[in-house]
Amino acid sequence: MKINQYDIWLANLSPSRGTEPGKTRPVVVIQTNLMNASHGSTLICPITSQINLDAKILRVHINIETLDQLSDILVDQIRAIDNMRLMQKIGSLTKSQISQLKSNLKIVLDLS
Repeated sequence: MKINQYDIWLANLSPSRGTEPGKTRPVVVIQTNLMNASHGSTLICPITSQINLDAKILRVHINIETLDQLSDILVDQIRAIDNMRLMQKIGSLTKSQISQLKSNLKIVLDLS
């Protein structure tokens, strides 16, 4: 299985705890490809179909051309998952979405 940064995968995130998103859902890989080739876990942001257009920093909006329904990347829900949770690749982010995600991650993580 070849995992690339900014690919969208279906992943089994159950069981969840507290405010963590659970169940099988799309996720976007945010981990660098330097680690993707050999690391047993992957840093991801979950994706939800519960759109919140007012959340400009904590979400990145995904249009219907990227996934089969309007969705949001949950920038504040970064987590590491075992690669066995990744089920199948279902797409990739556009250059514009990648740029927005990078910008939002810098804000959330307080990186300059």
